[in-house]
Amino acid sequence: MNHSYPVLSPEEAAALIKHDEIIGFSGFTPAGAAKVIPTAIAEKAKAEHAAGRDFKVGVITGASTGPSLDGALAKADAIKFRTPYQSDKDLRSSINAGKTHFFDMHLSLLPQYVRYGFLGNLDWAIVEAADVSPDGKVLLTSSVGAAPTFLTQAKRILIEINARHPKELLGFHDIYEPESPPHRRPIPICAADDRIGTQRVWVDPKKIVGIVHSNCRDEVNDFSPVTDVTTRIGQHVAEFLAAEIRNGHVPKSFLPIQSGVGNVANAVLAAMGDHPDIPRFQMYTEVIQNSVIELIKQDRCSFVSGVSLTLTDPVLQSVYDNLDSFRGRLLLRPQEIANNPEIVRRIGIISINTALEADIFGNINSTHVLGQKMMNGIGGSGDFTRNAYISIFTCPSTAKDGTISAIVPMCSHMDHSEHSVQVLVTEHGVADFRGKDPRERASLVIQNCVDPSYRDLLQEYFKLTENGHTPQSFRSAFAFHETFLKTGDMRNTQFSSQI
Repeated sequence: MNHSYPVLSPEEAAALIKHDEIIGFSGFTPAGAAKVIPTAIAEKAKAEHAAGRDFKVGVITGASTGPSLDGALAKADAIKFRTPYQSDKDLRSSINAGKTHFFDMHLSLLPQYVRYGFLGNLDWAIVEAADVSPDGKVLLTSSVGAAPTFLTQAKRILIEINARHPKELLGFHDIYEPESPPHRRPIPICAADDRIGTQRVWVDPKKIVGIVHSNCRDEVNDFSPVTDVTTRIGQHVAEFLAAEIRNGHVPKSFLPIQSGVGNVANAVLAAMGDHPDIPRFQMYTEVIQNSVIELIKQDRCSFVSGVSLTLTDPVLQSVYDNLDSFRGRLLLRPQEIANNPEIVRRIGIISINTALEADIFGNINSTHVLGQKMMNGIGGSGDFTRNAYISIFTCPSTAKDGTISAIVPMCSHMDHSEHSVQVLVTEHGVADFRGKDPRERASLVIQNCVDPSYRDLLQEYFKLTENGHTPQSFRSAFAFHETFLKTGDMRNTQFSSQI
């Protein structure tokens, strides 16, 4: 049976939302995020608070979103809990102040946690779409994220039809949800460009309470420009991978690439595209940034599978203006398929992610500043890192004009252990951990990756104790962090001679 859906204003849609309900919002980065309804919900929250009434909702998304969702709701103090990842400054402040309950999650796990009921019953799915048919077939926009799961699991649905995204996007999505155990079957992807699902999400049209029309751009900001430091990091990664091809560790035909988000990731991809010994390659990744579109246009990237088109507005429009040239070369999948460990291991993905902090033994902190303040979250880095053919982490060796060393004696928070991390790269060089014990890894990191202004300090720390498989000093392991908090400069560190 075909249905006609009520057309609502954002305010009418927001009026349907009740205190303490749980909402699954579309969005993976600001790409494809719901926009006008969450902003209206934030205004409702302000009015409810002004009237002395409680109003907070549980917020689940695919990953981070934009200021119209995370930012607006955080400013209105309207978020009861939030998962799995965020990057909004106002929400981050609320989380670190203890006002918003935030639990960090591997992105591949989020959809199945929703299906299993681990996060409570989903009252609403609020999802941006380019189109919805009368029989309940939803055409998503510039991301997939966890929207298919939200749509199938929610009791009720609100759809934002965004005129910015053309209906000609039909064919750019590959929607597939695995069965829950004990009925789960292997996911039939054996190459980055395999298609296994449907072009749209199919839902019961009776669950769609209404549609809201919008014409809002994705709130994607451009990343910081490439610098000398990020360029050198990119060149080191590209040369390392070219050497891996030459020595036979990587097939001459190369392997699919997964790349993280940000200016370092952009520099790495640009360097790979420029390197004469790296062949034309495919990507099986999460976030498709401007740099990836440039690689496709240059025919250096032959195919990219991702979760979102996280593109600045002019670049996204250039893709939409030339959709036929990208058809068959670009595909958007749900995050639990893009990040699925089974597929990562099977097709041999080379993962390249950015560290916030690393220690001399190869442990990585991706999430917390000085071990306490949440930055964004672990995202999908763990999904890829633990299962990659080669797992690489990159970072500039210092921050804050050299007052912070990104490489420390012991990570203040650990997201990826030394067992999952194979290669560390900074602007100074490469440390390859494969086949190395902790002492050998520490020597490589200090020699190849640490900024010269910190090498003597870290060498001094390494010599504090000669005992144990992993020589750590309980007294001095966090001396860098303590010194920074006291003096504002890790270079002032003085180690205790006691273990």
